[in-house]
Amino acid sequence: MTKDAPVGSVAAAATTAAGSRRITGAVWGALLIVYVVWGSTYLGIRIVVETLPAFLSAGGRFITAGLLLAALVAWRQGPAALKVTGAQLRSALLVGVLLLLGGNGLVVLAETAVPSGLAALLVASLPLWMVVLRTATGDRPPGRTLFGVGIGMAGLAVLTLPGLSGDVQLWGVGLVVLAALLWAVGSFSASKLPMPKNAFAGSAYQMLAGGTANLVVGFARGEQHGFHPAEVSTGSWLALGYLVVFGSLVAFTAYAWLLQSAPLSLVSTYAYVNPVVAVLLGTLILDESLTWPILLGGAIVVAAVMVIVSTERRK
Repeated sequence: MTKDAPVGSVAAAATTAAGSRRITGAVWGALLIVYVVWGSTYLGIRIVVETLPAFLSAGGRFITAGLLLAALVAWRQGPAALKVTGAQLRSALLVGVLLLLGGNGLVVLAETAVPSGLAALLVASLPLWMVVLRTATGDRPPGRTLFGVGIGMAGLAVLTLPGLSGDVQLWGVGLVVLAALLWAVGSFSASKLPMPKNAFAGSAYQMLAGGTANLVVGFARGEQHGFHPAEVSTGSWLALGYLVVFGSLVAFTAYAWLLQSAPLSLVSTYAYVNPVVAVLLGTLILDESLTWPILLGGAIVVAAVMVIVSTERRK
């Protein structure tokens, strides 16, 4: 997943009534940041993995972002803001591993085999998996929501066609779908577990846990063997820096502020804008091909997400 910060704890902290939030110029500015920056992270990942190891780069990225965020919280709110209970810390660590190793690390690895635009469209299935998890735990989503899930699953089937035809490596497609599922599990768990009361501090712990887990997996896979920093391209270093600063800090801060300041129905539109941005950037900058399965399957998935989001926000 490539959203670059764990949104579960932040979403749980957003308790202001949506109807009382005003749509100001600042709201639109923050929303534009989330649209463009989070949509562009798929392109950034694709450039990073051209010359950097997948899990080691993801680990370094999230540990750096986590330390920066923790320092920012301590500076702005005081060191006491980072204090958590043992139960809260354990929950944050678990959610961080699910989101940033399972949800994001697998996407980073998959983008060595699949185009960035296709990865973004597959990740857009996240709301579908959230509904599946709710249903599996006894919740009763509206019929319209279940209808949206059915449409979305059909879209995912169409998106796998490039892999079945050999145009894209099928294992990469499978990894992205698994990553979306694990991100959904992490987000769902965050709403059920005792998370840190300070959402920013909790997210810093999640990024540190997820980053460490990515490093462990990277070293276990032997990614350090044959890796020479001097052989890393300037583009990969710049893309990694972009992901740390803009993807993990700027866009996340904008998203967290939006959850507190704007109608949730408006904020949630990122779920179907991000993949469109990712596909356009992949096509324009990396010259990724737009095949008919990607266009058709992507349109079906985005439509399904729109159905689910529009239905859920009425509740």
